[in-house]
Amino acid sequence: MDLYEAMRCAPTSRRFTGEDVAPAALERALENARFAPSGGNRQGWRVLVVRDPQLRKALAELYLPRWRAYMEQTRGAAMMREPEGHGPVRLRMVKRADEYAERLAELPVHLVIGVCMGDVLATDEGLDRTSIVGGASIYPFVQNLLLALRAEGLGAAMTTLLVPAEVEVRILLGIPDDVALACHVGVGHRADPWPEQLRRRPVAEFAFADRYGAPLG
Repeated sequence: MDLYEAMRCAPTSRRFTGEDVAPAALERALENARFAPSGGNRQGWRVLVVRDPQLRKALAELYLPRWRAYMEQTRGAAMMREPEGHGPVRLRMVKRADEYAERLAELPVHLVIGVCMGDVLATDEGLDRTSIVGGASIYPFVQNLLLALRAEGLGAAMTTLLVPAEVEVRILLGIPDDVALACHVGVGHRADPWPEQLRRRPVAEFAFADRYGAPLG
C-alpha cells in the first residue's frame, strides 16, 4: 500500500470480525514501526501483545469504568439516551465507540504500549500548561504502527483510557515501574468497509505562512 494512501484511509476501527490476527502480520507491522524517530534515538517504546483471553477480559474490565465515566463527561451517554436532535454521523460515531468499549474483551489482540521514562525528556514541563512534549518519543512509533497495521489489512483503535489504570495494568502484565503506560491499541480484522478517504479539515484551516493566521498560499 502506498504511504499516502495509508495515511488517507487508516480510520479508527471499532467493529471487528471474529477472525484471528496472524502472528506474522503483527510481527511485520512491529518490524517496520520500529523505525520511528525518538529523542536521542533512545527507542524507549515497549509493546505487550496480549492474546490470552483472561488477560484481555481483565484489561476490558479496567477500561470500561473509565470509558463510562468519559461518556458521562462528554455527554455521549446522554446523546445515546436521547438521540433526537443529534447529527447522524456524530451519533453513529458515539454508538460505535460504545460498542467497541463494551466488546473490548472480544478483540483478538490487545497492544499495551509503554515507554521507558528514562528515555523521555519533557522540555516543556516548566511551562504553565499540561506537558505534551514527552509524547514525542512514543507517539511517532504508535502512528507508524497504526499505518503498518493498515498496510497489513488490519483495523486498529488507539485510546488512552487505560492510562489512568496504569498501576493495575502494571500489576496485571508485570510491567516494571520505570515503564509508563502510553496507550492501548485494539487490533483485529475490520468488519466495516475501508473508506477511500477520511474526512479532515482542509490545510488552509491549520497551516499558516510565517505568522499565525496568515494564509499559506
